[in-house]
Amino acid sequence: MTQLYNGLVELDNQLQIKPCIAQKWHVSPDGLSYTFFLSDSVHFHDHEVFPSGKGRKVTAQDFVYSFRRIIDSGTASPGAWIFNDKVLRDSKGRISDTCFKAIGTNQLRIHLSKPFPAFLEILAMPYAFVVPKEAIDKYGKDFRVHPVGTGAFCFKQWDEGSTLIFLKNPHYWRKDEAGNRLPYLDAIQVSFINDKTLAFLTFSQGKLDFLVGIEDNSPELFLEQDGTLKEEFKSKFKLEKSPYLYTEYLGFQLDPSFYKGKKHPFFNKKVRQALSYAINREELIAYLRFNLGTKGEQGMVPAAVPYFAQHPVKGYSYDPQKAMKLLKEAGYEHPNDFPPVKLYTSAPYKYIAEYLQKQWDDLGIKIQIEVNQASTHREMIDKGIAHFFRASWLGDYPDAENYLSLFYSKNFTPSGANKCHYRNPKFDALYEKAIKEIDPEKRNAMYWELDQMVMDDSPVIVLFYDQIIRLTQPYVKGLQVNAMNTINLERVDMER
Repeated sequence: MTQLYNGLVELDNQLQIKPCIAQKWHVSPDGLSYTFFLSDSVHFHDHEVFPSGKGRKVTAQDFVYSFRRIIDSGTASPGAWIFNDKVLRDSKGRISDTCFKAIGTNQLRIHLSKPFPAFLEILAMPYAFVVPKEAIDKYGKDFRVHPVGTGAFCFKQWDEGSTLIFLKNPHYWRKDEAGNRLPYLDAIQVSFINDKTLAFLTFSQGKLDFLVGIEDNSPELFLEQDGTLKEEFKSKFKLEKSPYLYTEYLGFQLDPSFYKGKKHPFFNKKVRQALSYAINREELIAYLRFNLGTKGEQGMVPAAVPYFAQHPVKGYSYDPQKAMKLLKEAGYEHPNDFPPVKLYTSAPYKYIAEYLQKQWDDLGIKIQIEVNQASTHREMIDKGIAHFFRASWLGDYPDAENYLSLFYSKNFTPSGANKCHYRNPKFDALYEKAIKEIDPEKRNAMYWELDQMVMDDSPVIVLFYDQIIRLTQPYVKGLQVNAMNTINLERVDMER
């Protein structure tokens, strides 16, 4: 999507907001009104939906149309949430006709119902990219295979499950610092290879220029145990690692309505804390994941979120003695006192579950493992059947609020992301205050306090924060990585 389309704003490599189609913007002092001033030189791709096949200029009305299309129930977009609970509503609770307003050709105003400081980050998501009404009118639901955008590349061909081809947009509106029109590449071919070993072998044969998302692609093929490239590949490929907005965790179901009895050990905070202290995360990452990732000994929010690493939250380090002590304080003096429980996971993560099973066995706690298909696993979590489960959270946008929303009591699954059904009135009150706070320093201080509150209550066990890892051929230049794992190829070049 980032090759074909653009939005009002975008994220740079440090996940900071920068201009895109909007050259500048203004936020009202109360945080309720956003005014964007659009570039006058952005055009849609040349396409048959336009007169004479010539792409027309993008206007503020195109964004009004695109945003209204997202929230239209007839579109049934999974991205409607980016606006539904944020933009202005009328006296009857319906989204207001004036929440998105074009002021002339190049000025757009968005009205919110309440302040939401991460709104600019929301607008950098692909859901908020601009699309032309002409193409939607012509293709309807088939727009997915006839995309028309404003980006550096234009759609050429798609053989689903096999290849996807883009061609250079000769009229792209961006230039580099020397005045050269972007992009540098003439074309892009994306190959979809499901077999992870085959993908690496294809890359090693020089038939692919880079591999993305290879953290699951059998790392033992090319990595030493310490996470460095094997000797035979050091002169052939480039290896890049960077932080990722991804937290791997275990969740406890804390809703008593999903249990037959009201005295389950998971309701005892000391039990949850003991299970967390019993995990050697450093060993887990070193021996099971080839040193990919960092140990989850802080909060739920990864340090890759801008500004969050400045005030580390205190989580749980490996301390089996403390784990034993907490179990005894919880009333489990002897191993036989603890009832058998299950850890639910999906097949790709069974190896992690088995490692954890051994760690807890050293405490005298017997954990059974149940492995299900990913879809079944998610359904069992949403229905409260899985009382102890493996999960993860990949940030939708780079703001701590996106992670902390997992613990807001109004976000219970299945309609929300609070899989644990964690409920804490103190957390809710501070969360509601934080998401309205316009001052970034005050807001971040509240975010840190909220994350620490979650760690103290232990509705989850944070295992690790993942990393992005990419392999590239040595001739690939300008391919940069950010913590959202966004691929933007407009400045990539080849030097063979």
